[in-house]
Amino acid sequence: MNVLVTGGCGYIGSHVCKLLKKKGHRVVVVDNQIRGWADVSTWAILYIASTFDQDRVAEILRSEMIDVVMHFAAYAYVGESNEKPDIYYENNVTGTISLLNAMRASGVSKLVFSSSCATYGELPPDTAIHEEMPQNPINPYGWSKLMCERIIRDYCSVYGISAVVFRYFNAAGADPELKLGEDHDPETHIIPLTIKAALDPVRKLVVNGSDYSTQDGTAVRDYIHVSDIAEAHVLGLEYGAKQPGFSVFNLGNQRGFSNLEIIQSVERLTGKKINYTFGPRRPGDPAVLVGDNAKAGRILGWKPVINELDAILRTAIDWELKKGNYAKGV
Repeated sequence: MNVLVTGGCGYIGSHVCKLLKKKGHRVVVVDNQIRGWADVSTWAILYIASTFDQDRVAEILRSEMIDVVMHFAAYAYVGESNEKPDIYYENNVTGTISLLNAMRASGVSKLVFSSSCATYGELPPDTAIHEEMPQNPINPYGWSKLMCERIIRDYCSVYGISAVVFRYFNAAGADPELKLGEDHDPETHIIPLTIKAALDPVRKLVVNGSDYSTQDGTAVRDYIHVSDIAEAHVLGLEYGAKQPGFSVFNLGNQRGFSNLEIIQSVERLTGKKINYTFGPRRPGDPAVLVGDNAKAGRILGWKPVINELDAILRTAIDWELKKGNYAKGV
């Protein structure tokens, strides 16, 4: 298939591009390169463009004879969304509407959309979240993704678009071949920040919140390896080619780990002591987010392969060592 990937230079999008190319698909990327950094020239044709440029995106869809669109282009920092909700609604929601209209104008009707577990909000901490549970976001990022889901669902109903929507839990790790990895700027995610603090003794790690209603007081998250997320997208591509309408799947490991457990695991794997302190909770952060992935397993035949925390962390550590200037011996 000819696949257009928006945001293909970003963390998850670039891993998906690499796998699509390996699976024999022809990959075209649209990325404005404001936040995406990855060099995808080995795997894709790159257009430096924005999803807001509806006419240009429509022309790319037509000229490249695109069969399906994978939409990753979005801002994705929970904390920033609380401080700047306007840019999240504009970029994530308006950008998605523009892309959908470009698809309509060029006759492309297949979409795979990158959504988030942030659409669920705060649910009971002992609950594995499944797709039919209520969606009540507690931050603008989550709301922006939920709005996109609603819009996509309506476009499916009215305009004949078929969409596969993936609600990720916490993407983590790096390409096992170390061609790609997590490298946000600014970096706000606990795993890369913890690894950087382990490898650089000058760094201090600030853990957001120590008074959550969890076993050790720190937030608990379900971590899913980025390569497993990429594999789900290939399966979603195949499923969406045959299945009309709107379909949604959780992507997670069905297990949660606290921030303190992440720190302890990184210390064990690196042999380094991490200098950390506790800061206030980050606004909009639920205490626990753990997903039920049974639907993706049952319908798509998907299951996480790099599913042990240490294995996920090992790829992230190896990636950080590859790109950083750290002392040997880890």
